[in-house]
Amino acid sequence: MEGNFANFLILMTVAVSMVWLFKRLHLPAILAYLVCGIIVGDDVLALFDHLEEIEVVAELGVVFLLFSLGLEFSLPKMLAMRHWVFGVGLGQTLLTAVVFALIALALGLHTNAAVVIGGMAALSSTAIVIKQTAEMGILNAPRSQLAVSVLLFQDLAVVPLLILVPLLADGSDQSMWLAIGMALLKGVLVVAILMSVGKWILPGVFTEVARTRTDELFVLSTILVALIAGGLTYSFGLSMALGAFLAGMMLGESQYRHQLEADIRPFRDILMGLFFITVGMRLDLTLLIHQFHWAALGLGGLLLLKILLLRAAAWLGKAPKLDSWAAAITLCQMGEFSFVIAALAVNEQVLTQAQASLMISIGVMSMAITPLLISRSLGISRWLVKDAIPQVSTVPEMAHGHGNYHDHVLIFGFGRVGQSVSRLLRTEAIPYVAVDADPVRVHESRSAGQPVYFGDVTQKDILLAVGADKAKLALLTFDEHQHAINVIKSVASVNPELPIVVRTRHDHHLQEYYQAGATQVVPEILEGSLMLVSQVLHLSGVPMSRILRRVRKERKNHYGNMHGFFPGETTELNYQTYDNLEFMHAVILTPDAFAVGRSIEELQLERMRINIRGLRRNNIEIAVPDPQAPLLKGDVVVIAGKPRRVERAERVLLEGF
Repeated sequence: MEGNFANFLILMTVAVSMVWLFKRLHLPAILAYLVCGIIVGDDVLALFDHLEEIEVVAELGVVFLLFSLGLEFSLPKMLAMRHWVFGVGLGQTLLTAVVFALIALALGLHTNAAVVIGGMAALSSTAIVIKQTAEMGILNAPRSQLAVSVLLFQDLAVVPLLILVPLLADGSDQSMWLAIGMALLKGVLVVAILMSVGKWILPGVFTEVARTRTDELFVLSTILVALIAGGLTYSFGLSMALGAFLAGMMLGESQYRHQLEADIRPFRDILMGLFFITVGMRLDLTLLIHQFHWAALGLGGLLLLKILLLRAAAWLGKAPKLDSWAAAITLCQMGEFSFVIAALAVNEQVLTQAQASLMISIGVMSMAITPLLISRSLGISRWLVKDAIPQVSTVPEMAHGHGNYHDHVLIFGFGRVGQSVSRLLRTEAIPYVAVDADPVRVHESRSAGQPVYFGDVTQKDILLAVGADKAKLALLTFDEHQHAINVIKSVASVNPELPIVVRTRHDHHLQEYYQAGATQVVPEILEGSLMLVSQVLHLSGVPMSRILRRVRKERKNHYGNMHGFFPGETTELNYQTYDNLEFMHAVILTPDAFAVGRSIEELQLERMRINIRGLRRNNIEIAVPDPQAPLLKGDVVVIAGKPRRVERAERVLLEGF
């Protein structure tokens, strides 16, 4: 017991260190987990004798990941993607499996081994692709949707592959086809069960759970549903991940979708990290060193052939060229289920240990470079496709828009905010052009006669196509922090003089937007508070001219007097927003407090970037305290600043350090 605890402690220490190091180097966390797995694996620290014990827990990460993905997909959306799932996905899987099986046969492998190797090569990594595209904020982009469609079919294809491996060892053709037919029948049955339960039972269950207003019960119910769905499909011989995806897809139609996703995320991310660690532990460094030339050759062949074969399948499925190349580059690695097939093939003596180890080495190496390939996939695709601009836009005339627009307003993001702004611009006869990344919204808007185009506004060619170099204003309406930063920089590179107005829901990233080049940032919460105050002052009898002056002053001062708030139990905090919030805190000076008898000037709180918002003495508020007057016992000092600075300032006031 003590030994296992110590090993897990070492594992966690290495994982934390690697993730910290890779984040400092601006590299994906997935790579950090893979390196961690190599370090704790058999060839370095050899912490664990039985890898399968960890894998059982690690596989839950894939289950929760697919459950989260299912929440993003509605049934109508899945039906709309059926041509990609069963067209491009089927074509890619069959083409890749056949080509790699023929290559294996040409290299002298037995037919059964060649079939298994073809099946392994046909699969791609659902976990890495979805996690990386989600982190980059491109999961809903058409190229990512095409990739996800192919991945969904591959997950379905895992089932017959897992059935096929033992039958290859048995060698009976009749039993093989019978088993595959039974698997398909089971698949249809379990999908029907899950979809029925998800549509008619689960919404009622979560409604009842929500009425209890108990967060713990909601979290437990979410985890239980994901596990039951995965367990049901597993009991039918299907993938656990497929069951979790179907359950998530059904719940994605309910009003609890966002809460479900928030509840599952911490468990998903931790277990996904553990899953990638187990992938790294599978890498045989000794074999890789001795057969590195074969592994490198296999890696190059795998990447190149999978890209070409998926592009061919996409061409047959009539998918857009640019999206097809990008999806092919995204899916050119080997998948996590390939390792499961390899282990099963070794147990059934269809593959030798050396053959399986070489394939696993190639697979891990392909996974390691996948984050880099995904981040560069669009750029490489645009280089391969010379007519990339017409392909990105859903309307042909956009490619020729450059030069036709002048002195207009650009609206990036045509959701509710963007549409509201466009209506007011239209009433004032101010020309505008909008760009949005939702193809359905673009189609609906264009059908109604709106000048809306589909595209990625981080691309300079798109900005030039809508006349960013001749516009008089750009408005960013979407509330995606990193994407907005990238857009601001792209716009500034095309037209440095163009004023950029950014809408954001909160004020967490106000300064970052200004530093990136935004002219004006409008935080909805603060602006809403400002409008509310204006109404209160007006109804209280304050002259409108004075109200307008105060409003203009606050906006000019970047809402300086409105930042900061007293936190409470219901304050929403997370890792990303904690250091961007500004808290207010009242510090009561006890008789032994360090600050008693010292002035505000002596304490030098401004060096800690702390503002004094007020002072209460004998229940009398002093709005602007004298910085040179000594503080007295019983004084209440109201300080404001970032949370960690507030904590440090309180220690200085009370203890002196």
